[in-house]
Amino acid sequence: MVRKDLSDRRLLACCAAGIAAIVLWFLLRGALPEAWRVPGSPELYLTGVAGVILLLVPVAFVVAKRGGGGANPVNWFNAHVLCSLAGMVLIAIHSGGFLRRPPALLLLALLALAVLGVWARVRGSRRIAATFASKAPAFRVPDAATRERLRELIVQKRVLLAQLDPRASEGTFSVNLPHFIRSPRMALAYRRLALEESRLLGTRAAVSAQQAWWRPLHMVLAWLFVLGVVIHVITVTFFAGYVADGGPITWWHITAWGG
Repeated sequence: MVRKDLSDRRLLACCAAGIAAIVLWFLLRGALPEAWRVPGSPELYLTGVAGVILLLVPVAFVVAKRGGGGANPVNWFNAHVLCSLAGMVLIAIHSGGFLRRPPALLLLALLALAVLGVWARVRGSRRIAATFASKAPAFRVPDAATRERLRELIVQKRVLLAQLDPRASEGTFSVNLPHFIRSPRMALAYRRLALEESRLLGTRAAVSAQQAWWRPLHMVLAWLFVLGVVIHVITVTFFAGYVADGGPITWWHITAWGG
């Protein structure tokens, strides 16, 4: 039977190939034509556009998963990994080798995302599997006030759930994108209740800090990267004069404000 998902070995090989491609480009940069060494040239501009398009695939993966449309998670994960690596290589080339400018922070965010993702797949997944396979630690009995608050939370969650998704079970329900679209107020309220319940139960404290926080950190970095890309696109498109800093504007833009 052919394995459809990326094994750890293949994942590491893909990452090594991506890093090698970036290092090779930096080593050969001085011998390349000038257009491939000057930020803002049409060649590097289009390279950046292609890189961003590839990096939108992981964003689409998140939307599909949260929207209940990720029917084939293995293919989505493979596309997430391969497109992220290819996009990272193109963004590195798009930088033109000028890593002292603020947009270079986007490349650092990508590298951090890659490191976290590889750790989660190679090491973190084993820890998660070991957690599910291990005997649960001794349950700490909460005090009377905490037990009462937990009862209140469950009652409030069931009331909200009856309106959000009457067919769902409170014990297994998780808010997803369609719920936020249909009823953002109730979805946010349910999410707040679930987070408070998790805090009172000490869910994160039951596992190691790496296992508890890698995914929130991964998501924060991902959305910061998306925000940075949006700011960068707006800047080069509408404030091309400011970006060029008195030099020629060689990329496609709408206005040259800030010149």
